[in-house]
Amino acid sequence: MEYWIKSIHPSFHYSKKFFKHFTQQFETAFRQIQNLDLIYFMPHVEIYTDGSARSNPGRGGYGTILKFGEKEKELSQGFRLTTNNRMELMAVIVGLESLTREGLDVIIYSDSKYVVDSVEKKWVFGWQKKGFKDKKNPDLWMRFLKVFPKHKVKFKWIKGHNDHPYNERCDVLATTAADGRHLLVDEVYEKTEKEGMFD
Repeated sequence: MEYWIKSIHPSFHYSKKFFKHFTQQFETAFRQIQNLDLIYFMPHVEIYTDGSARSNPGRGGYGTILKFGEKEKELSQGFRLTTNNRMELMAVIVGLESLTREGLDVIIYSDSKYVVDSVEKKWVFGWQKKGFKDKKNPDLWMRFLKVFPKHKVKFKWIKGHNDHPYNERCDVLATTAADGRHLLVDEVYEKTEKEGMFD
């Protein structure tokens, strides 16, 4: 630091007190810049989701869009028999599971009050403590809770079918998947459908 100051002001005479003060101010400013870098350049991911089920229950599908800066990735899949809420939740789960790094700031946009309120109002954590007794879709909620702690996740509810471009695109992905030929089996739902465990 002393050499750097002398190189800029070779004829400048300074006291040790001045040098100490200058060094402290410089180090403080440098740490502040580092903190700003962490705030403004921390990896930030947006996930847009939607789920669909014909007849509910019926043929269903989910649509997910991951957005990282200028990069986007679309995911979708159809199921031969499922529910709308299961597909809404599945869209979120698949989006989070698709992230290859941990510790990311993630904002999830969903038009599902069921999903958003369950997490943001912390209902799901209460259900977890009680073993999801008498709650629907425990298999998917447990799957969600495995990946949720790996990131800093916030949910934002958006109104469905309100001309939001990403929400509309997710809807197309979900419904197209539901109407497709390559449908998977929602094994847990089909196995327990008659027991009234799901919506």
